[in-house]
Formats: sequence, structure tokens, C-alpha cells
Amino acid sequence: MQDIFLNETAKYAHVLLPGSTFLKRRHLPNAERRISRVRKVMPPVPGYADWEVTLMLSRALGYEMNYTHLSEIMDEIARFTPTFHGVSYRKIDELGSIQWPCNEEAPDGTPTMHVETFVRGKGKFVIAKFIASPEKVTRKFPLLLTTGRILSQYNVSAQTRRTENSRWHDEDRLELHPHDAEERGIRTGDWVGIESRAGQTVLRAKVTERMQPGVVYTTFHFPESGANVITTDSSDWATNCPEYKVTAVQVMPVEQPSKWQKEYSRFNAEQLELLKQRELANATSGK
Repeated sequence: MQDIFLNETAKYAHVLLPGSTFLKRRHLPNAERRISRVRKVMPPVPGYADWEVTLMLSRALGYEMNYTHLSEIMDEIARFTPTFHGVSYRKIDELGSIQWPCNEEAPDGTPTMHVETFVRGKGKFVIAKFIASPEKVTRKFPLLLTTGRILSQYNVSAQTRRTENSRWHDEDRLELHPHDAEERGIRTGDWVGIESRAGQTVLRAKVTERMQPGVVYTTFHFPESGANVITTDSSDWATNCPEYKVTAVQVMPVEQPSKWQKEYSRFNAEQLELLKQRELANATSGK
């Protein structure tokens, strides 16, 4: 694993390689088809840029890579990618940025891709079938759980949980309608167990009329919440996109974390202790 944080994935890695932030030397293509150069703000703290770490790893595994500069990597991309044939660091510096395709037909790039027609002719539209979710409520699982994000945290919050953003949202909570809460004897702040066909987890409740009766909701920004432990493995028939928005669940008051959460707490403490020991060893050795 290569990253700048000990995130949830990195805790499972046997080897954690150093990484640098986005403010590093690189070329950056974006959704506008524009390729720009990013110049590093400061030398990487670990001493090596990401591409240098990759190069060293490749050599250690027996495959020689002999790049000496990122521009050489860009040159190789240009050689093998028809729409990038004319791209180079020198040309990016001259023009400021380049929009691909940039090749013999468009030596300075292509600001507008489609003018009179599309590359393939007319657009192709396909009528998609609607296939309902196989996930249904039952007497055992009478509520529908949906998950989502909140403005102050980003996805699994590997970065935003380390900022002051957590003052606005410091834990994942289960939101439910007052009617569903009253039926189960649940009040805001109570610990509630959420059980689905896939698993169990425990969150604190937030009773709110923002929810519709029969529907409960939680965010998934904190790993210890185990929000995705209870979502099913169902996915869309056409795109294979996971179905995180429809999970039949039951919600009841509880007094202790779930089995999964207890195991996660133990595992997380173990990984943090290993990191602490490594930092202490590095400090002692002067690294």
C-alpha cells in the first residue's frame, strides 16, 4: 500500500510505502481533456516522489525501470497513445496546457472536440430495462436503510476526519422517523442495533421528521460505524454498481457494540500501536 495516511486499507497492508500529496511534480489530465503541469511545493518528506518509489519497487521485484525524470514517462505515454502523440513537457510549458487529442492532425491540441458532428456520428441511445431491487422489507426486516454523505466529510473521510470538519460531524448516526422510534422505544442519543440479512452494527440514534416513516438513514464517514457491514452484496444488473441505497433492516435498542465493532476496535488499536512503535524506532535510530 502507498499512501500519505494510515487509512483503513493501509491497516491491512504488509508493507506501507511513503506517498506525497497532490502538490507534487506531475502532469495532470482532467475532465476537460486538459493536460497541465503541477510543480511541487516542497521536497517530499519521505525523500522520494511517488514515481521514484514505484521505480524502486519495480527494480526490487526484478523489473528494471530507468526513468530519470517524469518527462520521460510522459514521452513514453505519448509514444503508445495515439491521442497523446504530440504531448511533451516542453510543449505543455510552451502552451501552458494542452487539450487532447494532440497529435499530427492537431499539433497544438483540440480545444473543441465535436463541432459539426460526433466522432461516431449521431449519438446512440439505448432504452434500459428497469429491474426492481430484490431487497424487500419483511416482518423480520420492516425498515429500509439508505446510506449517503454529509457536506462536512468526504467519502470515508481518510483526510477530512483529521481536520476541524469533525466539529460539525463527529460520528455516523442512524436517523429515523419519530413514529418508528416510538414503536421501538428509541430516543435521540440511544444506542440502537441495526440488523440486516448481511450483518449487524450499532449506532447512536437521531430521531427526526426529516425521515419518512419506514425509512432510516446513516452516513458512512467513520470506519468504526460499520455502515457497509449491513449493506447487501446486491448490484445493478447492467453496471454492477453496488446497491448501497436499499437494505431491509430491523432497528432495536441495544447496550453494547456489535461483534464486528468489537473486533474492529481491537484490530484498529493493534495497528495504531504498531505505527507508534515504528515511529519510536525511527526516532531512536535518527531516521
